[in-house]
Amino acid sequence: MKVISTTNAPGAIGPYSQGFVANGMVFTSGQIPINPATGEMPEGIEAQAEQSCRNVIAILEAAGSGAEKVIKTTCFLAEMSDFAAFNEVYAKYFTSKPARSCVAVKQIPKGALCEIECIAEA
Repeated sequence: MKVISTTNAPGAIGPYSQGFVANGMVFTSGQIPINPATGEMPEGIEAQAEQSCRNVIAILEAAGSGAEKVIKTTCFLAEMSDFAAFNEVYAKYFTSKPARSCVAVKQIPKGALCEIECIAEA
């Protein structure tokens, strides 16, 4: 097992890692839309979806993987009414159309509008 750590995605805000590589698979922690360079979160679902996608892909790349190797994503939305706008952004990054769950939750850390985690081949 190998811990993944990159400065190209925000650091963990709790007692967890950005991700792990185990048995040829990459498992990322959920990525909220924090810009790792500034520590800021953009406004609006489209900008937040873009940043969350960039963050999860940065972790995949640090593990030697990439968006094209993603098998499954789990997406969390603060509001299901953002589903269509979120999908438009998400589709630009995950073009291989991995399996996915997308649910609305009561709250996401730091008041984010979305969060993405994934499982990929290493």
